[in-house]
Amino acid sequence: MKVREKFILISIIAVVLACVIALFWPPILWTLLLIAPLVIMGVFDILQKKHTIRRNFPLIGRFRYILESIRPEIMQYFVETDTEGRPLNRILRSLVYRRAKGENDTEPFGTQLNLYHSGYEWLEHSMYAKNNPKNIGKFPRLLIGGKDCKQPYSSSLLNISAMSFGSLSTNAILALNKGAKMGDFAHNTGEGGISNYHLEHGGDLIWQVGTGYFGCRKDDGTFNEDTFKENALRPQVKMIEIKLSQGAKPGHGGILPAIKNTEEIAKIRHIKPGVAVHSPPSHSAFSDPIQFMYFIKKLRDLSGGKPIGFKLCLGRKQEFMDFCEAMIATGIQPDFITVDGGEGGTGAAPVEFSNSMGMPLREGLIFVHDTLIGFNLRKDIKVIVAGKIITGFHMARAIALGADGCNSARAMMLSIGCIQALQCNNNTCPVGVATQNASLVKGLVVEDKAPRAKRYHEATIQSFLELVAAAGLNNPNELIRNHISKRVGLYDVKTYEEIYPHMEPGSLLDINKIPENYKRFFHLTRIMK
Repeated sequence: MKVREKFILISIIAVVLACVIALFWPPILWTLLLIAPLVIMGVFDILQKKHTIRRNFPLIGRFRYILESIRPEIMQYFVETDTEGRPLNRILRSLVYRRAKGENDTEPFGTQLNLYHSGYEWLEHSMYAKNNPKNIGKFPRLLIGGKDCKQPYSSSLLNISAMSFGSLSTNAILALNKGAKMGDFAHNTGEGGISNYHLEHGGDLIWQVGTGYFGCRKDDGTFNEDTFKENALRPQVKMIEIKLSQGAKPGHGGILPAIKNTEEIAKIRHIKPGVAVHSPPSHSAFSDPIQFMYFIKKLRDLSGGKPIGFKLCLGRKQEFMDFCEAMIATGIQPDFITVDGGEGGTGAAPVEFSNSMGMPLREGLIFVHDTLIGFNLRKDIKVIVAGKIITGFHMARAIALGADGCNSARAMMLSIGCIQALQCNNNTCPVGVATQNASLVKGLVVEDKAPRAKRYHEATIQSFLELVAAAGLNNPNELIRNHISKRVGLYDVKTYEEIYPHMEPGSLLDINKIPENYKRFFHLTRIMK
């Protein structure tokens, strides 16, 4: 007998039995208050046509959906080990939490990582390590601004990566910006535009201009010079970043679910409320590298000479080479380039784009850094990286591979209370970070969380500087690829210099010096004179 038939038989027997017993003991009818709802639910399961499991297994089949709904919580709290969680494992999440709270961030009993597993990396230390940088005083800064920049910006080595108001809640934006103000680091607005919450506490802003031109948009969705200038001249805006693509969904515009598109957010973005917003996959203000360079110049002029850069997740290498040639041809250069990796995070992205599109950060960073050197452009352009930058070692590795500074999004979210519930795209974030649900947002207390962002930033910079000192170096910019080793097999270890040999300055400008791995990008008619 099938489960469905068993349910029908048991239901009939239970109801009939209760009625018979009621003839001798009426109080038994109270059991129908329990039995009747279960029978009704089971009958509904049999009659509905959407879920086969529930039709074939009335009542029991419902447990499948209940368990599936709480699977992430079961995995996170009961099943996964400290090293298995995704996208960030428990070791990394716990480290961020402890640093944000100002608690002890040391580990007992040695590493939990498998040091003999292919892919393990480490920083080579020196027997002549320098003094602990806690005694140095102020943290080193990064000056961003090229030859045409009139208002260069002294940046922290670690800043808040791009996250829009809309994707994040009001209180999350307030907490992050106040933390940035307290810790003297910058807060990237994301492509959603500048809100009052970005301005309230006066933290330094990197204003990101995406393909939707939110905050500088005409009614037809094209770029608006007047509103751009109005926002760009704000004193809190220290730099402007043109978003070409992002790691979590390269080649795909940003996504704001309709449920998150409130009246307030729509007003900031100059769009209609209550509808899903899909940013265009590419910019309408330019369509080739030369036009892009002149667009950079236009933004620099309109902003009063503030640093202008662009963010991209590397795709076709040829296109970045074209950018470099356009820089030489026009004499116009960005002040900085932010390299995002395919491992970058987002509030919502198509699965195929998240999993199978975009170059990982390390390879993307190396190519951008080397190509700029090959065209003799690197000295004038700062390179920033984003994509799972969580610890001091992540910073050291990125800078050794060619970066000047780092941005972090998910670690900053964790510092203000994110628990990696993976509900960012459903407006149901339980801790009020990635939601517009007023009731959930109210649970995030800005005065408590802002200092946590500041403490996480300070402790991570401190850890990074300690690593630099342990390597026997005086400054972070002395880190090179030889300082990072990687296990590429059980019995094979290489430095990043051996894996990715350095580029000779200017070698891409001379047909006789072009490295073998770059020759496929060139044709005789394209060689720079």
